[in-house]
Amino acid sequence: MSLLENIRSPRDLKALDTEDLTELAEEIRHFLVHAVARTGGHLGPNLGVVELTIALHRIFDSPADRILWDTGHQSYVHKLLTGRQDFSKLRGKGGLSGYPSREESEHDVIENSHASTVLGWADGLAKANQVLGRWNRHVVAVIGDGALTGGMAWEALNNIAAAKDRPLIIVVNDNERSYAPTIGGLANHLATLRTTDGYERMLSWGKDLLERTPVVGKPLYESLHGAKKGFKDAFAPQGMFEDLGLKYLGPIDGHDIAAVESALRRAKRFHGPVLVHCRTQKGRGYQPALEDEADRFHSVGVMNPLTCQPLSPSAGRSWTSVFGDEMLRIGAERPDVVAITAAMLHPVGLTKFAEAYPDRVWDVGIAEQHAAVSAAGLATGGLHPVVAVYATFLNRAFDQVLMDVALHKCGVTFVLDRAGVTGTDGPSHNGMWDMSVLQVVPGLRIAAPRDATQLRAQLREAVAVEDAPTVVRYPKENVGEDIPAVGRIGGMDVLAAPEAPGADVLLVGVGTMARVALDAADLLEARGTTCTVVDPRWVKPVDEALPGLAGRHRLVAVIEDNSRTGGVGWAVAQALRDAGTDLPVRTFGIPELFPAHAKRSEVLADLGLTPAEIAGRISAALPGPVAAVPGPVAATEEKSNA
Repeated sequence: MSLLENIRSPRDLKALDTEDLTELAEEIRHFLVHAVARTGGHLGPNLGVVELTIALHRIFDSPADRILWDTGHQSYVHKLLTGRQDFSKLRGKGGLSGYPSREESEHDVIENSHASTVLGWADGLAKANQVLGRWNRHVVAVIGDGALTGGMAWEALNNIAAAKDRPLIIVVNDNERSYAPTIGGLANHLATLRTTDGYERMLSWGKDLLERTPVVGKPLYESLHGAKKGFKDAFAPQGMFEDLGLKYLGPIDGHDIAAVESALRRAKRFHGPVLVHCRTQKGRGYQPALEDEADRFHSVGVMNPLTCQPLSPSAGRSWTSVFGDEMLRIGAERPDVVAITAAMLHPVGLTKFAEAYPDRVWDVGIAEQHAAVSAAGLATGGLHPVVAVYATFLNRAFDQVLMDVALHKCGVTFVLDRAGVTGTDGPSHNGMWDMSVLQVVPGLRIAAPRDATQLRAQLREAVAVEDAPTVVRYPKENVGEDIPAVGRIGGMDVLAAPEAPGADVLLVGVGTMARVALDAADLLEARGTTCTVVDPRWVKPVDEALPGLAGRHRLVAVIEDNSRTGGVGWAVAQALRDAGTDLPVRTFGIPELFPAHAKRSEVLADLGLTPAEIAGRISAALPGPVAAVPGPVAATEEKSNA
């Protein structure tokens, strides 16, 4: 039996000797490469924290001591060492989450996968320990150099440093990367620290030499030691952290278990906030990852671990690539169009734009709030910024979208990748709130393209707007075949209509749910229920022609991969009420819950967002002796004049 197989809890680590620990680290890396290759997941970040995680669990006693991970995608090693070694369904339905999960283990404290929050959590937990007199408990926050670019991290540091007697240990996992290389002033500072790690050795050498010097040696050393702060800053400028009030240890080789353990022991003995700076290598031990300059195999799909080739061919182009290509074309036509992203230049498809126009793109780090405000400034200065982020992360910049961009009527386009149900990335990565949250922003317009042609067209329509913010959103999946329109009413595309005037049901398919709406219409037509299917294209504001069209039907059904609370269905019902149209509206969307990780298709099926479920529920809602169809409650009904 291997060493890893014998690890059932962190306590099992404490009996291992140096040779065993080295072997265990090798076993873990071998396990990760082959396990993640079978399922897909975050590989590079976990290969980089093997020794660091081992050291943490040997020095601290989880779960009594709280070990927190920011953002959590590097927690696979932590899972292995806390008794979770079945990775066969990693990120799949019924399997392990790709992030820490309280449902899985008492060793998992926070489930977030949004960066820069861990220090705030740690501050709160340390305060709770202090108030409740739990002086034998420790709080350890592991945060990457990429996550330190987020403003929330520095807000927390400001508070943590204010309490000199409150124990809290911050471990900076410095691998010079988030997705891609970390940028900004902090990155430059950490780079300086990395290149001056000989300071402590030099100080130790100087002490030995001077103390052996007769008469003047010891007084001279003590004088120099009194000037330690200035001397330190000259050779190793960690003063930024120490000036905040944080004891600084490092930089330390994060792959040297003994060195990390020594630093953690010292930090553990210090009764105040301590920052332990560990240098690690993303993708450590797996040459293909180390050679991947884009993101060091930050996240991989199912692949052959020997060749790194995908085991199943791509089913088609991704939405992200369609956006990236169109941005490149727009950039060539309009020199005023610029791009901003938040530490994910490659994942959101801006690589080609950045290569063609390096002076017109900015990666602001994990700082979505700054991205939005900076975009407002760019727009005010005469440019048209396109801010490309994952849909789930725009939640973090809501106030800035509302008060800085919309209030000032700035022409800024927000492009939201991974909108709707994302699936395997789990609850915190679903982009299912954007069309609800943004409904309340005055003047803002939201486009939800149904196919690649519409994405290209609506992106161009969005960047043509100069007096208000615009949003273009699309999901994490491949783009299917184009869905042609058979007509247009107002600004809406008609995708299907009965030959005779009038119909029973008006189906409003939002974005990629247009295909689901068409398939549901086919099932309803087979049952004798006539349908009109429209794609609103721009879902905010509701098209002025929609109430009039709805009035020629008996029921309206809105299908969206967004929270049904305050979403497009809600907006359509409100528009009908405002127009005095007395008509039932059936909304098919996502209930108020956090869907568990699974494939996107599985999550949609569990929510009842399939053609068969929708057709059955619409049939049940129409007048007549139709039996109710059992299944998940994924729809609401309200009278338009309620």
